[in-house]
Amino acid sequence: MPVLENYYEHLYHNPVVSLRGYCAHHRLQGSILAYLDFGGATGSAKDGLAEGMLALAAEQGLLAKGQPIVEASSGTFAVALTIAARHSGHPVTLTMPEGVPDERKKLLRSLGAQLAFSSPLDGRRGAERLALELAEAQNGYYTNYFANDLNPEYHRRVTGPNILKETDSRLDAVVIGVGSGGTITGVGEYLRAWENTVKVVAVEPYESQAIGGGFPGRHGIAGLGAGFVPENYNPYVVDRVMAVNTGEAQRAADEVVRTDGVPADVSGGAVLAAARLLVEKGEAARPLCVFCGRRSLE
Repeated sequence: MPVLENYYEHLYHNPVVSLRGYCAHHRLQGSILAYLDFGGATGSAKDGLAEGMLALAAEQGLLAKGQPIVEASSGTFAVALTIAARHSGHPVTLTMPEGVPDERKKLLRSLGAQLAFSSPLDGRRGAERLALELAEAQNGYYTNYFANDLNPEYHRRVTGPNILKETDSRLDAVVIGVGSGGTITGVGEYLRAWENTVKVVAVEPYESQAIGGGFPGRHGIAGLGAGFVPENYNPYVVDRVMAVNTGEAQRAADEVVRTDGVPADVSGGAVLAAARLLVEKGEAARPLCVFCGRRSLE
């Protein structure tokens, strides 16, 4: 293996694994593949996405060298963005409601981010408004990954092509959880252009079904179900929306680490549970799940 110029190069080439143990455990008459889109500092797909979005913004002349970066986030993307931005020489300001846990604030500051707080009563919208104000005041670049087309563009250029290349296009369906909407939109649009026979299946929490036209609610599937339909989500490339409850998602995540040694987080468990249902009902004999997060077993 050649010496890589930086760690992010590793994140652009993720493996596809056949979940034979899981399929045998459930006596499935088919096979399920998993695209393991994790491996960086946060153990999630956000690491490659954050670096990729910044590289695309620079490529398109939207982000100048050393320009401040602003984002309305305190979650995993905020951590990944801070690391990627500092790596490429950009100061970072993150906006969030005041009520974010102190441990998360401490982590983000330790990585080099400046934090700015909005009223807890204003929720995410308040943090977004503050981010826009700060970006204008600092002459900064607002990443806005829930509504920035560079999010799905990364997946059009990286995730979609990798999936088809690693599977030789032998798929019946691709099953993807919906968080910011970028993965399913980018992969779905790429598949529509190059392999239109593959079904695209979106997964969201049963307890919060905004994508399927239901009501938002509290759930335990971190990374999915933001409670609204993201601007990045393109419904026209999605063939079906499936809802998986938190218990089913956690059970599938627990099973796959025992059967196949894959440390999927609960969002990966959700897409796996949906794929299993597709195989059991005979709707897809060879689905591929996109696992966007790894959990720690310590």
